Amino acid sequence: MIKIKTVDAWEILDSRGRPTIAAALCLNDDTCAVVSIPSGASTGRAEAKELRDGEKRFRGLGCHQAVTNLRERIAAALRNESFDGQEALDARLLELDGTSDKSRLGANAILAVSLAFARASAARQHLELFEYFASLLPSPSPRLPELTINLFSGGKHAFGQVAIQDVLVLPRSGSSISANLAQMYDIYQEAAAIIRKRYAAPALTADEGGLAPPFAKSSEMLDTAAEAVNAAGYELGSEVALAIDAAASHFVTADGKYRLDDQILSPSDLIDTFYSWAERYPLVSVEDGLAEEDWNHWPVLRQKLGDRCLTLADDLTCTNPARIQQAIDTAAANALLLKVNQIGTLTEAKQAYLLARSAGWRVSISARSGETEDNWLADLAVGWGGDFIKIGSITQSERLAKYNRLLQIEHTRSLG
Repeated sequence: MIKIKTVDAWEILDSRGRPTIAAALCLNDDTCAVVSIPSGASTGRAEAKELRDGEKRFRGLGCHQAVTNLRERIAAALRNESFDGQEALDARLLELDGTSDKSRLGANAILAVSLAFARASAARQHLELFEYFASLLPSPSPRLPELTINLFSGGKHAFGQVAIQDVLVLPRSGSSISANLAQMYDIYQEAAAIIRKRYAAPALTADEGGLAPPFAKSSEMLDTAAEAVNAAGYELGSEVALAIDAAASHFVTADGKYRLDDQILSPSDLIDTFYSWAERYPLVSVEDGLAEEDWNHWPVLRQKLGDRCLTLADDLTCTNPARIQQAIDTAAANALLLKVNQIGTLTEAKQAYLLARSAGWRVSISARSGETEDNWLADLAVGWGGDFIKIGSITQSERLAKYNRLLQIEHTRSLG
């Protein structure tokens, strides 16, 4: 049994300068752990609810109430209580909140405690954090994930200059995380040089570190990405692959059509556009190609893209087992973007992960647009054997903290 001694929390700032939560949890043997949690900008409506203050301070985004809930209600309920593991602790947190969306105590407060307990438990057992995460699975198989790295950004991650949210690069010619990051550095520098010359624009970056020049249309992002890959001396399709995060929920119209830059497209037309891009570039995955409630057309997108290009669900599923099951039943996707703060506890995220795996889906472990320099996400991706990890670009310390943790794990451990 693991006995909790104290729980504490305070408000900190994420990578966008917005408030989020850090938490500290100590066990009765004085093993202590601190975590900080992220926050999203491009959020699905089905996500667990962060608790924000809604007052003038920080324009309503303050987390004082969530911190108070953690320091008072949660701490009082957990102090001197014993748990036989992560599931028991998370079940107690859900019982304390008592809502379906964690709106009473706040998903941000609940997740902070869930993760702090995990880190403290790992330290108590003298385990690496990724080893502890692996121990939560019935059949653990830790491994280093494939990198999906943000190169260009539009949509809500940038300045809305184009509809598509992200174009990502998957370095594939390297035999290691280290080699793949070196490859990505070449591509990023070529991309920065191209936009300086073509747009007379500096290398301004968006929320997740992606370059964000004034593209005229979304397809221009892909064309320029392909150009940068070639300029860096790599072959697109074999040594390097591309992927997109469309975030289509942010450009769907009231009548169910899609405003892709200066075009109004039907769902079928948008699906055909993605198919043509997948053929042309080629794409490894299309994330959130349709709006989160466009259930009628997601199976059409999945069928059109086939098995050569993943139909990756984020806003559609929100790391929520019920929505994932619906997507499985309707053949709406074949890959899951897993974000722990979308659901609120490690145990629920594990249920989502296992459900996706049971359907044969690929899984990408993802960071958020509002991140901190905490690196637990890298351990989660390794411990749960994620096929991919989506952190952001290779700039900004909140992104690099995760990449550097992957490099550390690669250096010290022998993992596939």
